[in-house]
Amino acid sequence: MSGLFGSLSSGVKALNAQSRALETAGRNIANVNNANYARQRVVLGDRGTVLTAQGAQSLGVEARQVQQLRDLLLDRQVSREIALTTSLSSRQFAYQKAEAALGHSIDRSANASAAASSTGGVAGSLGDFFSAFDAFATSPTDTGVRQTLLQKASVLTDSLQQADTRLDQLQDDLTEQMATDVGEVNTLLDAIATLNGQIGHFEINSPGSAADLRDQRQARLEQLATKLNFETRASSTAPGQIDLFVRATGGGTEIPLVQLNAVTGPVTLTGVTLTAGAPPAAVAVTGGALHGNLEARDGTVQTLRDQLDALASQLVSEVNTAYNPTGVTGDFFDPAGTTAGTIALAGGLTPATLKASDGGPAGDNTLALAVAQLANHTFSTAGGDAINGTFAKYFAGVVSNFGAVASRVSDQYEDQHNIENIVRAQRDTISGVSMDEELADLVKYQRSFQASSRVIQVIDELLDTIVNRLGS
Repeated sequence: MSGLFGSLSSGVKALNAQSRALETAGRNIANVNNANYARQRVVLGDRGTVLTAQGAQSLGVEARQVQQLRDLLLDRQVSREIALTTSLSSRQFAYQKAEAALGHSIDRSANASAAASSTGGVAGSLGDFFSAFDAFATSPTDTGVRQTLLQKASVLTDSLQQADTRLDQLQDDLTEQMATDVGEVNTLLDAIATLNGQIGHFEINSPGSAADLRDQRQARLEQLATKLNFETRASSTAPGQIDLFVRATGGGTEIPLVQLNAVTGPVTLTGVTLTAGAPPAAVAVTGGALHGNLEARDGTVQTLRDQLDALASQLVSEVNTAYNPTGVTGDFFDPAGTTAGTIALAGGLTPATLKASDGGPAGDNTLALAVAQLANHTFSTAGGDAINGTFAKYFAGVVSNFGAVASRVSDQYEDQHNIENIVRAQRDTISGVSMDEELADLVKYQRSFQASSRVIQVIDELLDTIVNRLGS
């Protein structure tokens, strides 16, 4: 009798174990398209053995735990690759806006150089400006030529001002985006700290059991990686929880962001510096959208503005010197406007007041010719100038260098995106749900459940025979 009842008890335990396995397989199948889900597996084990009058007897099988299949090293690597990819993506997007601000089409072909379009924008207006002065030198008394010259000069100043204004607006947009990103970073840190505490609470007596919470925490970590680079490690004081930190600039000292269920200090952006922790310390930003936008705003875009300012400063200085050599008969450009954003024609300049010469006869074109010849003059920073080369070549070099930077970042983004996909694929071989594998497990556990049910049915029939029919 004890043998049959013991077998019945083992059969019930087997039903429970296979039922748990079926539930887990069904959960895996339900989450096959959930990118944040790591597949789970039931770990079956023997409950032990006891010594009976009939000898050693197994206590049956049981579902010991539901194990989440994750590789912590791959999870960390995915977060690192996400941070790098997002940084390059942010820079690429900012450079596309900067290209539009310049008003030139950038050639990103396989060769290293990038060229500006020959018409329109600053390049076109520069050429038109000096061509108009050349025509003025040829026909200094022609009213139509004078009107055309002022029109082309206004187009040039407008082109430089608009380019600078658009680049300034782009920097403002990037600053606003970074402020939004910082707010999202702090929200994510709060969510990670909360999940950290919940995982620690549920896993006090059952390590690794809070699988769904771990999935949610990993999803938040990967969202955080799109904004900012960081590092994690297992907490030394609370199993299942993690410490999240960033590195300080300079020595690379750790700045804790999350410890146990608390955020140790919010992330803030002040000017060009990102700070975190308590007390606040400057963060070495190397990845995420914050890094990409900072690099674009304070690096490439600011360099473009500085180069346009140098062009405007040299243009105003040289044209005014050639147009007003004595310094007393009136400038062509407003001498106070020496940047791309402030360049403007001198007040009171009209077709009637334009000078072809300083007091010469009606056909004298000395000043007009001097300004027109500036188009072919080569400048040198070694000689104290603000630019190198002619005006046209300098600006072409500015656009070319920017195009090379944009092209390089675009290539880096494509390579980095491929690397991220490779690492994700590696992780998916461990954590991803395979429909074929889960369907095979589903059939296996179903058959096991049916077999256990059949064993219980047979034992029930034997007990019925012994209790109700034996000896009748």
